Order: sequence, then structure tokens, then C-alpha cells
Amino acid sequence: MKHIIIGLLLVLCSTFTYASRKEILLNNDWMFRFSHQVQKKSEQRVNLPHTWNSGDALSGKQDYYRGMGNYEKTLFVKPEWKGKRLFLRFEGVNTIATVFVNSVCLGEHRGGYGAFVFEITDKVQYGAENKILVKVNNALQLDIMPLVGDFNFYGGIYRDVNLIITDPVNISLTDYASSGVYLIQNNVTKEQADVKAKVLVSNGSSTSKPVQVNVKIWDGNKIVQQQDINLTVDANQIHTAGLEFSIKNPHLWNGRKDPFMYRTEVTLLADGQEIDKVTQPLGLRFYHVDAEKGFFLNGEHLKLHGVCRHQDRAERGNALYKEHHEEDAAIIAEMGTNAIRLAHYPQATYFYDLMDKYGIVAWAEIPFIGPGGYQDRGFNDLPSFRENGKEQLKELIRQHYNHPSICFWGLFNELKTHGDNPIEYIKELNELAHQEDPTRPTTAASFLSYDSDISKITDVIAWNQYFGWYGGSPSDMGKWLDANHKAHPDYKIGISEYGAGASIYHQQDSIKPGVASGWWHPENFQTFYHMGNWEAIAERPFVWGSFIWNLFDFGAAHRTEGDRPGINDKGLVTFDRKVKKDAFYYYKANWNKDDKFVYIANRRHRDRDTKVTDIMVFSNLPQVELFVNGKSIGVQGPDNYATFVWNGVNLKDGENTIEVRGIQKKNNITDTVNWTCK
Repeated sequence: MKHIIIGLLLVLCSTFTYASRKEILLNNDWMFRFSHQVQKKSEQRVNLPHTWNSGDALSGKQDYYRGMGNYEKTLFVKPEWKGKRLFLRFEGVNTIATVFVNSVCLGEHRGGYGAFVFEITDKVQYGAENKILVKVNNALQLDIMPLVGDFNFYGGIYRDVNLIITDPVNISLTDYASSGVYLIQNNVTKEQADVKAKVLVSNGSSTSKPVQVNVKIWDGNKIVQQQDINLTVDANQIHTAGLEFSIKNPHLWNGRKDPFMYRTEVTLLADGQEIDKVTQPLGLRFYHVDAEKGFFLNGEHLKLHGVCRHQDRAERGNALYKEHHEEDAAIIAEMGTNAIRLAHYPQATYFYDLMDKYGIVAWAEIPFIGPGGYQDRGFNDLPSFRENGKEQLKELIRQHYNHPSICFWGLFNELKTHGDNPIEYIKELNELAHQEDPTRPTTAASFLSYDSDISKITDVIAWNQYFGWYGGSPSDMGKWLDANHKAHPDYKIGISEYGAGASIYHQQDSIKPGVASGWWHPENFQTFYHMGNWEAIAERPFVWGSFIWNLFDFGAAHRTEGDRPGINDKGLVTFDRKVKKDAFYYYKANWNKDDKFVYIANRRHRDRDTKVTDIMVFSNLPQVELFVNGKSIGVQGPDNYATFVWNGVNLKDGENTIEVRGIQKKNNITDTVNWTCK
């Protein structure tokens, strides 16, 4: 019996010694106070994700609190963790985070949108309670991107915090908070994919350690490739292991058609026992942009029908749960979107995961943002500012390197060139992006003349254009695109933003524009705006991609317009995600051919002054029949843009029932609204 007990103890000890990493979510039970609240018991309990600006910023208070807040938490560190390595990983804290453990400062992270990691192995007391303090500051900093922006700079720990426990030798967590694994797609064709796995192995012990790095590529439950390499990692050093493999006739990640991904398992072994493991997606694809024909994915032309997305919503600000990201992704997919610009900063890792799974081509960017039509500047020619931007670019690329959905790295938005001219610095960022990732092109969103030198730096370029909202008319979009393409046939031209404000409460009989900076933003003009702009974009194959600004209304405390202050209402969906505006269904009819539907536009204009009206319907069906008060007004087919219009329809005094029916053999698809004529 004694020998059995000793044997069991040895097995248990061996299992613990070589246990793989453990992650513990630390989101619950933080105590929060503003730094100016120095009196005792001024704290309040909060759970993460959390922002202190979900109230004041979203109420339209332009001077919402931008200062410092303290987050404190007690963490019990188990005695059996001694001999392991312990890390705190923060996915997003806006804007500066200074981290303390037991009143000892570990350091600070400067930038509100990237993840960061601190090792706390030697800073904690084992078998005891330890105090974590995070001092967070979202005040404007002249050496941190962004300096200005048409959105709210919510303060707080607004993404997850994890405690990660590993063996002394691990797959590195501290390379700009990346996974420590880079899957480099050196050459991908339909016949063969050549990939290099670069794995960073970190040894936190005081002696050198022999280990084996094993890489397995899984297709479901089948291993399609496997490589391993033995190496010795010197004490307190990081060693880079490179493993190359090829996959014949690869199953490609093919956008919305087939967003297939292999699963890559990178395992670290010592004495044949697993001591660490990291799993990453591998979506194999190849693509390019042609100046005449646009974007090609896996050798096939793909017109990128895109939207832009901010990471906030009503009542929550930017402190989003997974359910919020999932709802946004589902709405994006429902509209038929196949591309997204994640503006104007790195967004949650989970959202990039969702874009991978939905097959939506993504443009990911750093928060190098100009003032647009506002005062202040987006660039200060300070060494510290320039360095911060480069650090944020490295974070973006390294943390999100393995997402197949990301096809473009964005370098700036709406910068001006007078005063401190950012052009030379943008060139440095462009060079750095290519050093970090030679496989992806760079892009940017300009609003200057297409003759400006700022348009000639990145691999592809796009413009923010609001013809018909900030002056001009929707028909100007086509004229501008043609003039740009003629003047610069070598440009790879995209539209990074276009949009118009709309309130679901602002309804009118005629199509008249609201005033962009005013309190009247009629919904039907937004629809008219998008119909005109999309036709111009759709008819020009050289436009590699276009991105609607914005899919969702979002918070912008300085805005005084629309139906209430503090909101940018250019979204096709309301801030709370409860109502999809008419323009949403216009795009759905054009982009989503699978989810059959009919939709009556101008439906919220319930109380009408005129008895003769045009009735417009959006549908992806080939024929639709209209009924008014039970009487058929006739069957119609769509125009080239999935739109059906019955002109000069007579309504009666009082209540009117408007119904449309999709004509098809199976499934009766209808839509009904009630309008009242005075």
C-alpha cells in the first residue's frame, strides 16, 4: 500500500509539473472610484467590462468625464501555483493603464484599443490575498493616438481581464500580447498552400530547458499536417522556432461562400509531456486588388459590399459582452455584407473571430485619426507620438495576425497636411506594416483631393465621400469616381465612408434633405441618398470596395443634430439595435439573395397629408404584388436594384392597409403597414 501511495503522489506531482496553461477570467467584483474620490468607502462594486462614461457621454454631455479612475480587486494566489508563471492580460483599457500589484507598480500601457500583458510571477504572495490596482486615464494625451475623433473616448477597463498560469517555459504571452504563434502564408494557390509557423518559446527559469515544439493542422477530426522541432531555450530568453509545411489541394477560406478554417494546435512538450498549448485559426486564402477590376479572392472577382462599425451601443458605451458582438455580427450578415471596416481602432478579438467565421473580409486599422471637419489636429510631430503610433501598429498586427478575415491594415483616417505634415510619418508606418506582415496590403481613408501626395503611400487607397449629405447630390459620386480613375488609372480606388443621417421619428411626404448639422434628419432622404450612391458604386468595377458609414448609430457627445444630442445617426440600424431603417432593407434586397423577403419602405410615415402617393418596396424576389385596402394594385418586377415602385396610388380618408405579397410557389412572404390619411 505504501508503494501505491508513493506512486500516486509521483503521478500527481508529474501531472502538476507538466500541466498546460490555465486561464481564469477576472471580470467580477472590482471596486471602482474616481481618483479624486480620496475619502474612504467611496468605491462602488462593478463587473467588467465597464466604462464610467456610459451615462454622461451618451447623454450628449460634451465635457463628459475624461480623467482618472481606479479599479481594485483582491486576488487569492494559490500556494500550488508557486513555481509557475503568472500573467495578467488586459484586452482593452482606455486610454492609459498603470498596473500595481500589492502597491508595486508593474508599468503602464499607453493606448486604448490593444491588449497588453504584465507578468506578476515575482510580484505576488503565494497562499495569500493580493491586491491589484489599475489606474485608468482617458484624458487627452498629446503623445497617444488618437488625438481627436468623431466618437466617444469612453474611459475604463472595457474588455476582459484574465489571469494566465503557465509552466516556466511557455509559448510567449509577452510579444505585444500576441498568441506567440504566427501562421505566415508564404504562398497559397488552389493547388498548394505553403505556410510557416513561427512560434515564440519563452523560458522564465534560471536554467536552460530542452523542449519540443509540435504543430498539428486539423481539418475537423483529421490531422492534415504535422511538424515538430527540438530546441533548447536559454535561461530567461525567448527562442523563435520556425516550422514549414505544405498542404496539397487546400480547402480555402472563401469569404461568405465558404469561410472554412483549419485548426492549428501548437503544443510545447518537455520530457514528452505537454507543458503548454495554443490553438489558432488557419484560413488559407489568396487575394489581390486590380486598379481596373477591383478585388479578387482566390482568383475570383468579389465586389466588396462593406459597412463600417464602431464598438459601442446604447446604455453600454464600449463595455460590450460577447452577446453584443454576436448580435452585431448577425445583423451584418443578414444584410448580405461581405466586407467590414472596423473603424477607427482595433476592436475586440472576439469580433475578429466572428468575422472569420462569417467569412467577412475585414479592414483593421490603428486610431490615427484626423479632425475631419472639426478643430484640432490628428498629428503632432513629437517623437513620443510617433513612437506610440508604431507601437499601436505592432500591437494591431501581432495580436490579430492569424485572422483570415483581415485582408487590409489601415494606417490613417482623414488627416490634413498643413502644419505638421504627416506624410513622411505615414511612409514610416507603411514600411513598418510591411516589415511586420509582408502578406497583407496597407490602406487608408483620405478625404483630401485625389491629387494629394497622401493618397500615394499605401498599397490601396480609399476616400470618405458624402455627396448629397455634406453638400452636392448623390449623383456626384459617379462623377467623382470617374474623374479620379481617369486622372490616376494606377490608383486602386475604394470608398471608405459614405452615408447620411436619419431618425426613425423624422418622416415626411416629399424627399427633401435635412440639414446635416440640424435637428431634422428625415429617414426617407437617407434611403434616397443610399440608392443614388450605391448605384454609382455598383456600376464601376474599378471600385475595389465600399463601406457604408455606418451600420449602427453610435455615440458622439459633441454632436447636436438629429432627434437628440450626442448621437451620430448615420447608422442603418438604431443605436439600441432594435430598428433597422429603410436603407438597411434596400441593401439587404441587393446584397442578400438567400433570405427571401418583402419590405414596404416609408413605413413609419404613418400619418399622411396627401391621398395620392408612390409606394416603394424592397425585395429580393422576382415579382411582388401590391394590395391597398384589400384591392390589388398590380404585379411588378424589380428595377436593377431590387426596388419596386407603384406610382400615384390613391389612399382613402382614415385608415389604409398596405400589403405586399411575394409571388413564389412556396412560402407566402408578405409585409403589411397601416397608414392614416387626414
